[in-house]
Amino acid sequence: MKILLQRFLEDETGATAIEYGLIVTVLSLTIIGGIGQAADAMAWLFSDNSSRLVNAFAQ
Repeated sequence: MKILLQRFLEDETGATAIEYGLIVTVLSLTIIGGIGQAADAMAWLFSDNSSRLVNAFAQ
């Protein structure tokens, strides 16, 4: 039983798949958060009536 447990602890064949999964998860969360902040910034730019951007499109 000790040998079986030792083999299990030393086995690293699935480690790369887990690491890639974690990388994809972190990148996905970062992208989703960035898109949310960008959308909020764009909404703020277009919602302000005294904004130069709004005035430029109104002409």
